[in-house]
Amino acid sequence: MALKLWHCSLSRSIRPLWTMEEMGLDYELVCMKFPPRFLHPGYTDLNPIGTVPFFTDGFVEMTESSAISQYLVDRYGPTSLSVRPDERDYGLYLNWLHRSDATLTFPQTLVLRYSQLEPEERRHKQVVQDYSQWFYSRLRSLERMVAKREFLCSDRFTIADISVGFALLMAETLGLHEGFKQHTAAYYARLKIRPAYIKACSL
Repeated sequence: MALKLWHCSLSRSIRPLWTMEEMGLDYELVCMKFPPRFLHPGYTDLNPIGTVPFFTDGFVEMTESSAISQYLVDRYGPTSLSVRPDERDYGLYLNWLHRSDATLTFPQTLVLRYSQLEPEERRHKQVVQDYSQWFYSRLRSLERMVAKREFLCSDRFTIADISVGFALLMAETLGLHEGFKQHTAAYYARLKIRPAYIKACSL
C-alpha cells in the first residue's frame, strides 16, 4: 500500500482523508493525538515542522492538506473531484482550493490558540473576538457564492468543497458556526451528509 497519512481527529488531515474516501483509494492511516509533535514519539523525525497532516506516497512526502488533495486527484484521477485546466471554472477551483487555508482557516487558528491551546494566563479574549470577526468578514464571499450554486465549481462536488468544508468544520468545533449566514449553513449541511465526510470525521 503506497498511500500513508498521519492524521489527528478533526484536524487539517481531514482534507486528504476525505479526498481518499471520496475516491475509494486504499491507504494506511496512522491516528495520533493532538499535538503530535509532543504526543506521538518520533513524529518530528518524520515531519520536522511537527504539523498535521503528513503524507507519503512512495518517495513523495507532503505536509500541506489542500496540496495533498490536489496531488491525489491529479495523480490518481481522472476524477470528477478535480477541475481540468480546459474547464471554465479552473481558476475559480484553484482560488477556492487555496483560499480555504490562506483566508478562511488562518484566523481560526488564532481563535483556537488563544481560546483553548494557550495556558489560561496567556489566553486573550480580544484576539479571539478580533479574529472571529475577521473570519466572518472573509466568509462573506462564500455566502455570496453558495447563494447561487450547490457547490463551488463546475456544477459538481470537488476538492475545493473539501478544502472549504474543513474550514467550516473547524468553525463548528470552535463554536463559530452559529454566525453562519443562511446559504453557508445550507451548503455546510450538504457537505456533512456525504458518506466520505462522515467516515473521515469518524476516524
